[in-house]
Amino acid sequence: MPIEIVCKIKFADEDGNQKEKEEGERESLIGDDIPVVDRDLAGFARTSTLHGLRHIFKTGRLGIRQSLWALAFLASLLFFLYQAAKCALFYLEHPHVTAVDEEVMGEMIFPAVTICNINRFRHSALTDADIFHLANLTGLPPKDRDGHRPVDLMYPDPDMLDIVNRTGHQLAEMLKSCNFSGDNCTAHNFSVVYTRYGKCYTFNADKEHPKVTRQGGMGNGLEIMLDIQQEEYLPIWRETNETSFEAGIRVQIHSQDEPPYIHQLGFGVSPGFQTFVSCQEQRLTYLPQPWGNCRASMPREQFLPGYSTYSISACRLQCEKEAVLRKCNCRMVHMPGNETICSPNLYIACADHALDSVADDTSDKCTCSTPCNLTRYGKEISMVRIPNKGSATYLARKYNKDASYIRENFLVLDIFFEALNYETIEQKKAYDLASLLGDIGGQMGLFIGASFLTILEILDYLYELIRNKVNRVFRRKSSPVKKPTENISTLVMDDLKDQSSIEVRGRHPEGAYATTMLPNHHRHYTHHGVFEDFAC
Repeated sequence: MPIEIVCKIKFADEDGNQKEKEEGERESLIGDDIPVVDRDLAGFARTSTLHGLRHIFKTGRLGIRQSLWALAFLASLLFFLYQAAKCALFYLEHPHVTAVDEEVMGEMIFPAVTICNINRFRHSALTDADIFHLANLTGLPPKDRDGHRPVDLMYPDPDMLDIVNRTGHQLAEMLKSCNFSGDNCTAHNFSVVYTRYGKCYTFNADKEHPKVTRQGGMGNGLEIMLDIQQEEYLPIWRETNETSFEAGIRVQIHSQDEPPYIHQLGFGVSPGFQTFVSCQEQRLTYLPQPWGNCRASMPREQFLPGYSTYSISACRLQCEKEAVLRKCNCRMVHMPGNETICSPNLYIACADHALDSVADDTSDKCTCSTPCNLTRYGKEISMVRIPNKGSATYLARKYNKDASYIRENFLVLDIFFEALNYETIEQKKAYDLASLLGDIGGQMGLFIGASFLTILEILDYLYELIRNKVNRVFRRKSSPVKKPTENISTLVMDDLKDQSSIEVRGRHPEGAYATTMLPNHHRHYTHHGVFEDFAC
């Protein structure tokens, strides 16, 4: 008679977890399905392009060969980091070099030439009112027809611009001859400009239509003969800030883009001499911060009225004008603008003191940076005495003067280009970003055999390592507790007749039965998972 035995079999359901694990391992950095590979450190070292790693990270015990490779790799890495740090520090210093070159031209723009008579006011042009108002400037006492006029009589309010324009030396009277590159020129080729010397004149000031020269050397530039009119110089009764003991003219050679700053940047020319000025144009290019400290001109910037380009001269004039305006509520004649012009009394009482304070101020209120693009003219000056004994008589007869007057008042100024070329002086970056990356890349390839793609490999490995750890943590937190499934099967004694009595009595440890001992429910069963336990 057959005997039925009821048995319970436990299976753990791990199919879902196994599926999730396989799907997670198939994900890559770029989202493509790739075969699962070994991503431990040894596996990364075998596939990395970084030299030496494959000899260091191997499976098994650490040997002498691996230790030596590790020391060599660390030494190379340290030396690379040292060299890379040196390159980076040198780059952060922002060094620059200066390159000098020379360019030859077929024609060149002639510079602007500003000339001023050192004497500001002609004595014969001063009226009694002018002398009265300019007493503090000139040191001359007020006078009338009899020599002096009582100071209690009042004159009309003075107009400083009218006084300077009317009493200054007139170019039409000073200019005796003018020639530019073989063509005659007149006073109409000069424009009036006001400086600290009063009324001055600039040749070739029009930057829209500048004059050009097509040949270098003497006779191919500007040649003028001037009469400085020493008989018109003011007598000195007492010394003032404006008292001058010199006789002659001041000359400044500058570009059309900058105003004249002749009282500081000009040079003197004496009467009785012919002065030769050989020029060479220099075009300077400076670097802005952090490599240099230049200031670039902004598009459509009107830094100073009449001058659209930033220059040191324009900056100084603007600073001086603002200082005088703050202190005196007016401007001086030579300062461009539309503000009220200071009276002669304010010139001495206020304006001159304001200019002195600007010169003595060491703060950064009036710091004029060097423009990033600058044109200047190098000069070589030589002179010969004129006139000689033979020409003195001729010139005296020609201009209806005596020979001594010619020697004391006449001068000739000859300005020309030495050659039709210009010198470029340019600041350049000595070490830019491309040089830094090139040096670091070279050091990296030399010492550790790495490149930019090697860095991407390391980042990809770190990404996968972190991602796997994060996924493992989240799976551990979110996965439910495994609930074993229970199945009840019927075991017929006929099925066990071939087994030994020891197997039938269940002396096997729980869960360690042979596969032949597993029951068969109607000779077949469905797989439920991993076999966990079997009990009857």
